[in-house]
Amino acid sequence: MGEYQRVTHSFEPVYDKNSKILILGSLPSVKSREEGFYYGHPRNRFWKVLSRILKCTEPVTIEEKKSMLLIHGIALWDVIASCEIKGSSDSSIKNVIPADISGLLRKTSIKKIYVNGKTAGNLYKKYVESATGVVCTVLPSTSPANAAYSLERLLEKWSVII
Repeated sequence: MGEYQRVTHSFEPVYDKNSKILILGSLPSVKSREEGFYYGHPRNRFWKVLSRILKCTEPVTIEEKKSMLLIHGIALWDVIASCEIKGSSDSSIKNVIPADISGLLRKTSIKKIYVNGKTAGNLYKKYVESATGVVCTVLPSTSPANAAYSLERLLEKWSVII
């Protein structure tokens, strides 16, 4: 897992003024940071789940992913702007500086916030919820580390966003 390193979120949120829901992760994984976009690990099921519940073709490129989100009124970001972390281990996260979720909400029509996994949910509740006044809905993580959830179970739980 390695040593702790200070990681600063390296790419922008995806949103426009028409975004109605926000999906938040904790922090991009090492693989996602290398790819320069959200959920870049090839075994993460985020894009597969989202495209299936939205009934559209699974996006491949960053532009296709952004387009799918915006067409469906979905904004995407992470709870953490910066933290110390070992590799991609959510359980090692410490010294968190949260993202400015309240600022994002002021620029959009977002009324519902969903978080991808318990860690993102706990971080949101600890650092962000009091500032936004919006209670989040915690969805099961799409990470390959969440082996307890089959693709079918994820689809069932995540369908609440539509």
